[in-house]
Amino acid sequence: MDTVWILGDQLNRSIASLEGRSPGDVRLLFVETDGLITRRRYHRQRVHFVLSAMRHFAAELEVEGWDVDYRSAPSFANAVMEHRSEFGPERILAMEPMNWHGRQLLERLGIDLVRSNQFICHYEDFAAWAAGRKRLVMEDFYRIQRAATGYLMDGDEPVGGRWNFDDENRQPPPRDGRSWPERPTSELDAIDRTVLADLPDSLFGADPDGTWATTRSAAQDRLAYFVAEVLPIFGPHQDAMLTEEWSMAHSLLSPYINVGLLTPREVCDAAIAAFERGSAPLASVEGFIRQIIGWREYVWGIYWLHMPEYAEENALDADLPVPPALLDGRTSMTCVAAAMRGVTDHAYAHHIQRLMIFGNLALIAGIDPQAMTEWMRSSFIDAADWVMVPNVIGMALYADGGRMATKPYAAGGNYISKMSDHCKHCRYNPKKRTGDDACPFTTLYWDFLARNRDALETNHRVRRQLWALERLTDLPEVRTRAEWVRGALVAGEL
Repeated sequence: MDTVWILGDQLNRSIASLEGRSPGDVRLLFVETDGLITRRRYHRQRVHFVLSAMRHFAAELEVEGWDVDYRSAPSFANAVMEHRSEFGPERILAMEPMNWHGRQLLERLGIDLVRSNQFICHYEDFAAWAAGRKRLVMEDFYRIQRAATGYLMDGDEPVGGRWNFDDENRQPPPRDGRSWPERPTSELDAIDRTVLADLPDSLFGADPDGTWATTRSAAQDRLAYFVAEVLPIFGPHQDAMLTEEWSMAHSLLSPYINVGLLTPREVCDAAIAAFERGSAPLASVEGFIRQIIGWREYVWGIYWLHMPEYAEENALDADLPVPPALLDGRTSMTCVAAAMRGVTDHAYAHHIQRLMIFGNLALIAGIDPQAMTEWMRSSFIDAADWVMVPNVIGMALYADGGRMATKPYAAGGNYISKMSDHCKHCRYNPKKRTGDDACPFTTLYWDFLARNRDALETNHRVRRQLWALERLTDLPEVRTRAEWVRGALVAGEL
């Protein structure tokens, strides 16, 4: 009897390796590895989420009559050796892993791989689209995806006459004191509690509190809640940040899509259905669809196109370690402290916090891109190698020299002041670049441009900023202040 190995991010009956199979046809293998859990400083909720979802899925399959071999081993290689020792040298097959290193490992172990169906656009098809193009622009790819899926299309044209509604979806925080949606939670069941008891002390962050669903049925309930209660207000303020709101109107569905509890198509279909029945506006639905079939799949394609060298790129020679503020959350920078509360309490930060707080700080301070990738990969509930490598190396830290992003996403305190309420509660002034109360983001922004002038001068998208740099009369004082700020950041004194 063949064995189908189901990896921890393939927790769905529709995965390619199970297509056309029924209980009795094959044996199913699940593997938990001690090394995978202990090799990084993972967030407790991230490890709990993955292990509990795996155990729940395996238990559901056993109830359906599948023969399940669920193993815990020091490594995947040990698990495969033990499985073959017990059941003989039959064929073991798996759907190809979502990350490059996982694929290399399974090939070395002699596992037969089946082409993944967890994305709408497989990475080989993305590579075919990318071939011969000078720049791989996400908007171009997104339009191809829209046409291929038919989502929000009226024949060959986009519904509403526009491909995107960014200008309506980038508003600052509302000033009307509105309430944001309550988030549903689940009671921890016996499997959840067993996993929690098994977690090692080396992990960080708050214990799971039911915020994250660990079964497909509960994830489907979260999807239904988002579509009914949150999607209608998702669009306008998706780039905004508030000190007392950790999730605002974001979907919180990415963890479930990334491990297979939900599929990209069912999530998009639910959003489209809401628009078609008139319960969600076009701008919100389009913005959400773009995140799924546009950005998410574009990142997946970029990852596979450039790995493995991509993960090691460091075009700006950044070398600072991850600062204590991102390890314990203790800092007088209100924006960083607020985002870190979401990480500590929920293993979560939304995309603007990741890009314009964490990523921006790492970029303008000069934090080592590999160290920053490792930190993000360990800290977020929805983290995966294919997610974090392009988002950190390419998008946030410009460590690929501009292959992915057309400019560095560097900004001073004024951006944070515009898009949040953080600066109202902060000891630092976003308008000041020198002095004891100067915003570290503002100081570091100008220093970043000065430090990397030679590397950036050929980029037309930062030409205006470099011209402004040349007109700064206090640049020497700014650079002196920046040197102190970088030292204080690393020492945990900001």
